[in-house]
Amino acid sequence: MFALVDCNNFYASCERVFNPNLQGKPVAILSNNDGCVIARSDEAKALGLPMGAPIFKWESFCKANAVTVFSSNYPLYGDMSSRVMSILKQFSPDVEVYSVDESFLQLKGFENYDLFTYGSQIKTRVFKWTGIPTCVGIAPTKALSKVANKVARKFPNQTKGVHVIDTDDKRVKALKWLKIDDVWGIGRQLNKRLQLKGCKTAYDFTQLSDSWVKNNFSVVEARLQRDLQGIPTLKLDDQLTQKKRIATTRSFDYSYSDIDYIKERVSTFAVTCAEKLRKQGSSCHVIIVFLKSDRHKKNLAQHRVSTSVNLSYPSNSSLIISNCAVNAVMSIFKKGIQYKKAGVIVTGLVPTGNHQLHLFDAENPKHQPLMQSIDKINAKYRGHKIRIANQDLKRTWKMRQERLSPRYTTNINDIIVVK
Repeated sequence: MFALVDCNNFYASCERVFNPNLQGKPVAILSNNDGCVIARSDEAKALGLPMGAPIFKWESFCKANAVTVFSSNYPLYGDMSSRVMSILKQFSPDVEVYSVDESFLQLKGFENYDLFTYGSQIKTRVFKWTGIPTCVGIAPTKALSKVANKVARKFPNQTKGVHVIDTDDKRVKALKWLKIDDVWGIGRQLNKRLQLKGCKTAYDFTQLSDSWVKNNFSVVEARLQRDLQGIPTLKLDDQLTQKKRIATTRSFDYSYSDIDYIKERVSTFAVTCAEKLRKQGSSCHVIIVFLKSDRHKKNLAQHRVSTSVNLSYPSNSSLIISNCAVNAVMSIFKKGIQYKKAGVIVTGLVPTGNHQLHLFDAENPKHQPLMQSIDKINAKYRGHKIRIANQDLKRTWKMRQERLSPRYTTNINDIIVVK
């Protein structure tokens, strides 16, 4: 059996833990630089505040409906997520942290357990220890545990926040209730194709012939169908799997046309990518750099451009990757354009200690020990005390966060004092 534990309205719930006055009131969380809505409480959803709404267009709506709006407080959310996940590991040794607010638990050897009671214990402990409300779905497969969780979330009064699919009748009933576009793993394009086939519900999808699914879709959809049929097919993902590409992308606090500013930001993004490469023991063959203007400002000239740099040898050196990224910016930058976002992506990853050597070209052998020393010092003293020359030593990444709540659990100055 598998259990999916999902935190309800996670970002909003984190804010409510330390500000109980927000309980039962509409809450919305904004994206980087206070751009658009990325999370809403149930009350905000009921008012009609849409996901992705640009806040500058919905500011008056939020004020009129008393919606409390927060900037994204990622240090707080990340720490609360870590606390929830550590609790879940007490209930099963096999845990897959699927996202910041949900995890799969594989329940091996629980045949004689009352799974509804066990799920209730998980829900109760997480709420008691963190204040975060959750829903728990338990079923024979991962995909069905997702379905069970949706049932628990949709019908809290009947399920008490926990739903167990342990019979075929329950499976069929849940699948007939769930719309095809709400099925885990069914994206927009796949939904359109299934709708044309007459699939309106998850149950309709499971009734398609295996041969038709294999001939018209990929092996991923075939596995999903078998999982929904109650045949265990999808396994817990290996948390040690190496990433195939690494990206650092950011929206600027304001729009900029200064190439020196943009070069410094891109250099910092490139260094961050290089640090992530070294952390997972990888090197990259390709560096992709992109620039984007603000698409919301229709009155300004628009420019969205990207370019790639192919390395003759794989590298994870901050010096090499930053230098290539800055040169790429100079080749695609367009004078007079107000740029709002930039990013660096490294791909073509290979293990650092096991890759094809180049006959005539190779990385400076001094780079690797230098990078190791920089990483060690920065890890010890934090705050990136050592940077390369084309980074601004006085500038840190600063987002526009005009509605930021305190970092209650990660900053000693923000800890609540009880008097």
